[in-house]
Parts: sequence; C-alpha cells; structure tokens
Amino acid sequence: MKILVIGPSWIGDMMMSHSLYQNLKSANPNIIIDVMAPSWSHPLLLRMPEVNEALLMPLGHGVIKLMERWSLSKKLRIKHYDQAFVLPGSFKSAIIPFFAAIPQRTGWRGEMRYGLLNDIRILNRTALPLMVQRYVALSYQKSYTDNAKNLPQPFPMPKLKVHEEEKHITLKTFGLCNTDRPIIGLCPGAASGLSKQWPYYHYATLAKNLIAKGYQILTLGSMHEQSTSQKILLSIPNTMRNYYHNLVGYTHLEEAIIMLSCCHTVISNDSGLMHITAALDRPLIALYGLSNPEFTPPLSKKARIIHAMNKYHRLRRKSASTGYHQSLVNIKPDRVMYEMEELHDNTIKG
Repeated sequence: MKILVIGPSWIGDMMMSHSLYQNLKSANPNIIIDVMAPSWSHPLLLRMPEVNEALLMPLGHGVIKLMERWSLSKKLRIKHYDQAFVLPGSFKSAIIPFFAAIPQRTGWRGEMRYGLLNDIRILNRTALPLMVQRYVALSYQKSYTDNAKNLPQPFPMPKLKVHEEEKHITLKTFGLCNTDRPIIGLCPGAASGLSKQWPYYHYATLAKNLIAKGYQILTLGSMHEQSTSQKILLSIPNTMRNYYHNLVGYTHLEEAIIMLSCCHTVISNDSGLMHITAALDRPLIALYGLSNPEFTPPLSKKARIIHAMNKYHRLRRKSASTGYHQSLVNIKPDRVMYEMEELHDNTIKG
C-alpha cells in the first residue's frame, strides 16, 4: 500500500505528525509513506525512518495557484498512491490529492472540503483535545475518531535520533568543545512573535545565573529572531561571554537538531524547536503564555510546562510597547531555575 501525506506547514505540527507515520507503519510494516512538505521540513522527515521519501511542496503558505497544483498532481499520478492523508485543514491543501486521482483521500472537514476529500472526518474537539491525537485518529476508521479512548494507549511519541559522530562534528564546527561545562539550550523565539515569547531580559537573567553555576549557554533560532538574541547577548557581562554562544540565525534546521541533542537541558518558548527538543528526549522546560499547552504540549516524559495564564489577563502599559504578554512576564527566572533543577533531580532518580 502506498500513502501520500500532505504535511503541515509548521515545524511543531510536522514533528507531531511523526506519531501518525509510526502508527501507520506499526499496523502495516510494508506500507510506503511519502510526505509532501516545504523544503525546510525535510531535515525532520529524513530522520523519520517510517518516511520513504520527502517530496517538495514548492508552493508557499497561503498560495493557491491551481495550475501549479495541477502540474504537481500529474507527477504524482504515476506513483499510484492508494490513499492520501491531508493534515492541514485548508481547502487548497486537499486540491493536489484530488487532482492526482488518489482513490481514498482522508482528512478532517476543515474548510468545507466535501468532494476534494472522500473520506472526510467530522472533528469532535472535546473527544480529541490534542493535535497529535487528531493526526493519529486519521489512521483508523471513522468509528474510532470520535473518542480518544479508541486510540492506542499510549500512542507513539515523535522521536528523532542523532548519532554521536554528528554531535562531535557539529560541536567542533561551532566552537562548543568545552566539555567541562554542560550546555543549556535557550530557544527565545517563536513564529507568532513577541506575544508568545518569554521576555529577553528574563532569558538574560537566567543565562547569567546558569553561567555562574558552571553551565555554558547556547541560543538557537531563526534569522528572524536575531534581534531578540542580540538583546540577550548585550545583557551578558563581558566576563561571561566566553560561555555564551549565540547561534540564532547561524544554523540550518539540520544543525539546530544536532545542537539541541547535545544539550543538558533546553528552555524554550512554545515553538517548533520546543517540539524538536521533546522528540530528541532532552530535558525540557516549556514556557507557555497565550498558547494552550493542553492542545500542543511537548510530547516527552522529560518535559515540564510552566503556564502562568489566569482567567483575566491583559498587557501592562510597560510591557505593551515590547509586545510581551503579561502571563509570560510573570514567569520569573528563579521559577525556571527551580523547575530545571527539579527536572534534573527527577531524571537522575528515574
């Protein structure tokens, strides 16, 4: 059986989709799974042994371009797929499998995709509260998709593996060869902007405290987050900067995956790098503000979530200019340090 998956457009969602591929492969070891996704996600897919081929989705997020989708679908027809899983909820994401005449086209109803999908599921959000459950549920018959209790317990967690040789080469490439100090990874960015980011000044305070305790700091993220990382760097005293490595904007995703796997612990906003850290099975402190940890939590037993939202919330005038949400401003560095130490103690005992 040959499967085509139309993959998500975000790093975290792509990482969570790994549970679906594992579940499909577990049910049928001979199944062939190809995933069509943007090029940036291919480093993730190439580390998922269940995926046979990562196919390029050249069309950007939000672009329809029917003729281009028709052209792509013609190339897919010769692969003779038996079924397609359409993970995004958009109308346009279901067009290519329809044009490719794939016999069974499975997905959630989303933007009224009747006709494009012929195995359409109606989502019960209460029964399937987690995004990863919604992905996994698609691999079962419709009767299974209305209750999380019908899904395998526990469902397979996303996971990525990095070889020791890769770690050694990449650490050397970026000058992190000081093995006397464990590496703490900081991921201060988030695709949704400042409203989902822990304030840079909290990250800076935490970094200084950790360096004083004998750690070295590694910051990772995309080039769009360089302004935030630069503010953190400027807050670090010159005497400590030998132990502070700012790689935000300087690594490809493949290199970031490897570097995260080298970390003693990672502190991250709700972001794609957070989900990658969870899949690498590294100790993780996940900081949530406006986003909902009950929908897209880090899928790892080594993760701790700090979520400071309460029923009534608003931005203070002081923080409104920077865009930080008050719920994240309220999470103090001492709290993160405490959770990190507790997580480390429990990991050793475990």
